[in-house]
Amino acid sequence: MRRSGGPAVRRSIFAVAIALLVASSLRAQDSLTARPPDRPTDTTQYAAPSTRYAAPVASDSLRRPTTPIGAMFRSFLIPGWGQAVYGRRVTAGVMMGFEGLSLGMLLKVKSELDQIEETGSGRWRAKRQEQQDWFTVLIFNHLMSGLDAYVSSHLYDFPGDLELQALPSGGMRFGVTLPLGPR
Repeated sequence: MRRSGGPAVRRSIFAVAIALLVASSLRAQDSLTARPPDRPTDTTQYAAPSTRYAAPVASDSLRRPTTPIGAMFRSFLIPGWGQAVYGRRVTAGVMMGFEGLSLGMLLKVKSELDQIEETGSGRWRAKRQEQQDWFTVLIFNHLMSGLDAYVSSHLYDFPGDLELQALPSGGMRFGVTLPLGPR
């Protein structure tokens, strides 16, 4: 019996390590972790407390279910979890569906591989390649789910007034409503 699980395991460990390095470098871009600059000690020039720096951080942290990094790590663990936290049920279902499909196919190919090894059939190499392919799909689903959760958490408070309309002439009309006044 010949087993060569080493290269696939090393590739998956390498992919997870790269994802963690990218995630740690993205942490610096998280606006929720930025601290407001220190206020001057002379407060006589301010009639009311200034909310210029404190309000966006405080209100943003109250509205968000989790930080972008938190959503990304949730989806790395269980694809679709970060999307579900933000109420994106369809995307979460698609990510969880791909996860279930990949895990189911991995189990199926594993049982077929065991059967091929018992019988001594010559299709061992092809089945092994199929197992590695499904493992790659599984890792890709985790990475894409995490990245999608990260991006969707940044777009959480983006205005939802987007409009896309098909025109009778065959074209498309795109419209967006943007608030211009203070919130």
